Parts: sequence; C-alpha cells; structure tokens
Amino acid sequence: MNFNLERYKKDLESLIEMGRQLQASLQYACFPEELRSQAEKELGEKTASFLKGLPDFDTEYQSWYSEAKALIRQLLPDRLADFVRHYETPKPRKSLTFESYRIEDCLQGIVIRDRFGETIVGPEGAIPHLRQQRAIVKAVHARFESSLFDIRQLAMADLFDSELDAASELGKKGFLRGAGAMAGVVLESHLAQVCANHSITWRKKAPTIGDFNNMLKAANVIDTPQWRSIQHLADIRNLCDHKHAAEPSAEEVKDLIGGVAKVVKNLF
Repeated sequence: MNFNLERYKKDLESLIEMGRQLQASLQYACFPEELRSQAEKELGEKTASFLKGLPDFDTEYQSWYSEAKALIRQLLPDRLADFVRHYETPKPRKSLTFESYRIEDCLQGIVIRDRFGETIVGPEGAIPHLRQQRAIVKAVHARFESSLFDIRQLAMADLFDSELDAASELGKKGFLRGAGAMAGVVLESHLAQVCANHSITWRKKAPTIGDFNNMLKAANVIDTPQWRSIQHLADIRNLCDHKHAAEPSAEEVKDLIGGVAKVVKNLF
C-alpha cells in the first residue's frame, strides 16, 4: 500500500502560495495605489518585481479553484460546500449587492452602478470571498499536518487504485468474471466508507452495493442519475458473480471497472 503524503503536502503549500498571489493580484486590480504602498513598506526596492510577477487573476483563478476544490473534496469534504459557495452566484438571487456578489461575477466583469454612475459593487466584492477560500485551503493544510486527519482514506484510495489496475489486467487476459468481481469489491468497500463519512448507519449484517446505494440516495448524498449509474454497475457486478447467469462481455467488464474508478475518485 503506497501513497505519497509529500505530494499532498506540496500541492497544498503550492495552492496556499498561489492563493496569496491571486488575492494580491485582485487587490492590485481594484486598489492599485493601496497595494503598491503596502508592498513598498514590506518589500522596498523589490516592489516592482513583485507587482510584475503577480498572476493574471482572470486567467489563473479557474485553474487554482479547480485544483483546490479537488483537494478539499479529498481531504476536508465537510468544507467543500463552503468553498464552492464563495465562488458560485447564489440561486435564486433577487438583486446583486455587495452581500450577494461572488467571484463568478468578478470573472464575468460585472459591475453594478447606481443611477448617478457611482459603483455599488464590482470586482472588489470578490476579495472577501477569495480571502475565505484561502482560509479554507489553509484549514485543509492545518488538518493535514495535525493528527486529526484520517490518513486511512488516502491509503484506501491508493489500495483501490491498485485493485482496479489488477482487475483491468485480469479483464485483458480474459478472466472477465474475476475482473468484475474484484471491481465490485472495490465499489462495495468504497460505498461503505462514503456512508461512514456521512454518518449513515445500517442494521443489515452484510449490506450489498444496492443497499449502500439506496442509503446514500435516501440521505441525499447522491442524486437520481448517480444512483442509477451505481445501480448499473451493481447489475454488471452481479452478472460477474453469478455463475449461472449469462457470461459478461468484455465491454461490460470494462465499463464496470471504469465506472468504479469514477465513483472512487468523485464520491466521498
């Protein structure tokens, strides 16, 4: 079981630094003189170099957001909704004010003015939201560094990757039932962990993929399309497990392995 903790640590540190630079870039775009003055106090003659090296917020933020969102989903899923909320425009939104302005509005260049042409809210309204997103990423890093973080899930993710690779190799060599059964075990184990992550309990002694799938849907962890997709995977797994059933096709087993890999990477 091999998983690279240093990779996660370096990714987080890189995201924290890029977040700092993106906030400085946005502040410079909104309040250039204020940021320049602050930089001159802290950096002196290095100010010009610092300002020149700032990333372009409009082009670089989306990449940062996507990477940060993926890591938060993996390492601190209970803060994912908060992180996304600071980016996405609230729905429904009756009016656009400083309180309802989001980073998404900033990226679209939206500026609201009153009838006299005075700005009510513009890109500066995104700064507090970016600051909160940076704080969440820092919280992920702090949790990672502390003993509060459950490393077991990282280990399980790597173990599942290895088992799916093995299942894929079995399938390529024609052992379709064995490949499907192995992928099914990964899916069942992962769904059990997802239920545990969301404090979903069960009384059944040996729950199946279908049982876990139904419990996750009932708890609104997954939606109907996700439920149907997982049920389809369960059907293929059952075809592989039951010797008296029709022989699974290579395409069905390939779909099962690929589908399980997608669930493992996107459902937490």
